[in-house]
Amino acid sequence: MTAIWQQRGLLAHLLLPVALLFALLVSLRRYAYRAGILRRVRLPVPVVVIGNIAAGGAGKTPLVLALAGDLAARGRRPGIVSRGYGGEFSGVREVKADDSAALVGDEPLLLKRRAVCPVFVGRDRVAAAQALLAAYPACDVVVSDDGLQHYRLARDVELAVIDRRMLANSWMQPAGPFREPPRRLAQVDAVVKNGAVDILVAGVPTFDMRLRGECFVRLDAAGQFRAAAEFAGLRLHAVAGIGEPRRFFDHLAGLGLACENHGFPDHHRYAAADLDFAGDAILTTEKDGVKLCGLSRLPVWVLPVDAQVEPDLATFVLEKLDGRPPA
Repeated sequence: MTAIWQQRGLLAHLLLPVALLFALLVSLRRYAYRAGILRRVRLPVPVVVIGNIAAGGAGKTPLVLALAGDLAARGRRPGIVSRGYGGEFSGVREVKADDSAALVGDEPLLLKRRAVCPVFVGRDRVAAAQALLAAYPACDVVVSDDGLQHYRLARDVELAVIDRRMLANSWMQPAGPFREPPRRLAQVDAVVKNGAVDILVAGVPTFDMRLRGECFVRLDAAGQFRAAAEFAGLRLHAVAGIGEPRRFFDHLAGLGLACENHGFPDHHRYAAADLDFAGDAILTTEKDGVKLCGLSRLPVWVLPVDAQVEPDLATFVLEKLDGRPPA
């Protein structure tokens, strides 16, 4: 589908009537919540939603990790809620570090293994957040991974992450990538640009995010680390099943690594046949790494990344939480 969205070609035009209907339904739903026809649920603690208006990953999960860590470092006690996309669980569940990605979803499992706070999953973000607060009453701020369109959960701060894929055909789904029209960005509290994105939203604070990562960790031996230079001369395979695999491949190239690249759909469920490569090693993302254990005869090395945001996003969020009435 993403190939269709890159231009306004024949198939995109054929899907345009459905996209127009979808856009109408999206607008009506948003109006129903804003007018009070549909009820929002406000939690006893503030809520920060990190999401995007286009389909697929734009770097939300690294940003959630970074913001939760920065809030904790400044004395707050955050908790994270996520939809748990692709997980087989039912209802609401707390994510444990030894859960499987098949059970709770790849992104929530990654969040749990790296976050400094509890992580709960549920298709109903309200129920997930309420369960989190019941289990961890000291939590004083909820960070929602995705959920910009989950309007039933009232929020105090909205952060929209955008990346270069938004420079596609600018149509609504299924003719284009947008879940909501681009004008929705004018209503969020801040826009976070992941990488070089030539988009400016008038009147909305903008932050720049870069993903930094240079040291690899062996998947089956967490205590083994390798710098990029140590892979020189090896036959390498890069595996990525994320929103934009090209971003990971470009990152590896920027580290001076020459790889045979293998892109998979976002949230792909791997089988051993997917990794049946001849070579010396597989390099992959953290999100993919939680699903690859035991599937490859080659050693698998995971590249952890950290989001660096400028200017200081945590300070901005805390000023919003402490100095502005809830929206």
